[in-house]
Amino acid sequence: VMALRLQLERMTSGLLPSLREYARLYQVNEERLARARPGALVMHPGPMNEGVEISSAVARSLQSAIEEQVTNGVAVRMAVLYLLARGKP
Repeated sequence: VMALRLQLERMTSGLLPSLREYARLYQVNEERLARARPGALVMHPGPMNEGVEISSAVARSLQSAIEEQVTNGVAVRMAVLYLLARGKP
């Protein structure tokens, strides 16, 4: 399950009535996660607006791979750029 960061700095256009409304409609929470395949991993590239895109309980659950994903993110991007710069797949 992949959650993406709601860009609060871009919320001035009025597309969403409020953070509370967004969380009510779209937040990855325990109830919604229960509908996913058992053992599904929860990912979020960060930075995370905890309590908005994803509940604190889910972010800290055993199914969360968020900390590992964020930790490895820079190294993965560096490797991809290196391979692209070399011109070889």
